[in-house]
Amino acid sequence: MTDSTSLKRLDPGTLIACCLAVAAAQLCITVPSPINGEIQAAFGASGSQVAWVTSAFILPTAILELNFGVVGDLFGRKRLLVLGGIVLALGELLNSTSQNITMMWTGQALAGIGAAALFPSSLAVIAAATPDGKDRAKAVSTWALSISLASALGPLSSGILATVADFRWAFVPPVVLGLIVAVTSWKLVTDSKAPEGRALDWPGQITIAVGLTALLWGIIEGGDRGWGSAAVVGSLALAAVALTGFVVAETRAASPMFNLDLLKIPSFAAAAVVALAGMFGFIGTAYCVSIRLGAVMHLSALRAGMPFVILQLIPLLLAPVLSRMLTKIDARWLLMGGLLPMAAGQFWIAALPITTTSLAAFIGPVLLLGIGFICVVSSLTSAAVNAVPINMTGMASGATSLVREFGQGLGPAVISTIAMSLASSALVGKLSGADAGMEKAAGPLAVVNAGSAQAKAAAQTALGHGMAVGVVICGCASLLGAVVTLLLVRKNTERAVVGAGEPSVQAATA
Repeated sequence: MTDSTSLKRLDPGTLIACCLAVAAAQLCITVPSPINGEIQAAFGASGSQVAWVTSAFILPTAILELNFGVVGDLFGRKRLLVLGGIVLALGELLNSTSQNITMMWTGQALAGIGAAALFPSSLAVIAAATPDGKDRAKAVSTWALSISLASALGPLSSGILATVADFRWAFVPPVVLGLIVAVTSWKLVTDSKAPEGRALDWPGQITIAVGLTALLWGIIEGGDRGWGSAAVVGSLALAAVALTGFVVAETRAASPMFNLDLLKIPSFAAAAVVALAGMFGFIGTAYCVSIRLGAVMHLSALRAGMPFVILQLIPLLLAPVLSRMLTKIDARWLLMGGLLPMAAGQFWIAALPITTTSLAAFIGPVLLLGIGFICVVSSLTSAAVNAVPINMTGMASGATSLVREFGQGLGPAVISTIAMSLASSALVGKLSGADAGMEKAAGPLAVVNAGSAQAKAAAQTALGHGMAVGVVICGCASLLGAVVTLLLVRKNTERAVVGAGEPSVQAATA
């Protein structure tokens, strides 16, 4: 075991292993996008059940990432990289052999746990091994480039594999990559840890996990079961109790995972709101595009995935430019420059008729979304950490990451609930016989896939209306983020000086 402060230079093997680790984690996020239609058709899933495919992965990643960072500091990051690769591979193996939607949820959740270990550990190893700021910036840029590459390759690989074979083959590359991560991390990574002053905050971890899970479950299931059902009301009540418990736990903890005093800083609180709203709108829009092209218009996985390939290629192309812009332009203005194009792209998509399937029609709004997304993601962490004292930058960035990823899980959940509820309402009185029974039992997606010709047309129109409203809500979320940014996000010009020791992992990305 090598103490992090004794590392003088990042060796190539460690950098390669860390880049593979974060690429594997990121690839798994984007793989399901083009094949949501195939998943829905294969398992007869409702809109909310399909939404859980994304949320089941993102939720454990968001919840566990903060504490996995502490675990790595305490017991060594190399072990977490190896373990994370194995767990991710096991989860994706379960996905590749899924026989029902519940099995896929389980696989996604398991893979999400693996990703939660890989994201912070890979970056922590790099930060610990690069005490020189310039070396660290170069290494982190390479690490971030790996994320962009994986984001572009995920939908492309899954679209191709699901077109030429069963959609489950889309999950095979992540299995292989997860195992490669485990082996390369074990063989190549120079280990590091920083246990001084670090401790696990179990009350905080448990209450935030229960609270966010119950909240997301209640929102997703509310559309299917009814908002007045005992299960949904109980879930939302549990969420309120658990999140209140989290606040109480953090005020009493000797080493809290989140210092609530950060919320008293207007710019940081604003950055958290922007992270939630921006990622909610972005992933909610991506979910709607995926469902409308795959499950509603029945395009092949490859054709349905092309907008996502374009969407993810834009960050890859713009990342080098934005890394330089971050050093010259206030993060506040980059955030504004991202949220406004995102909103424009979302309103544009909402205006496209549901029957629009031409890739050319999606290029314009997708370009706006891609440009907006990379601007927001690149500047969010900077906006958050620049608002707080230097000695709290790690916690600020970690908390922003949690909120951002929860927003990604919340997007499909809320937009699916709204879109499917509106579609069901629009079909009232328009279906009869077996079609009406199918809609009542399984929702409008079942009708558009297996109903009579007349019922399919009616369901298609109803779903088009529901998803258009959903994407408009996503656009409004982006506009809300822009207004909050303009009014509240500011750089803290009186930041405290951090003491000597290991450079903050999150500060390395600021």
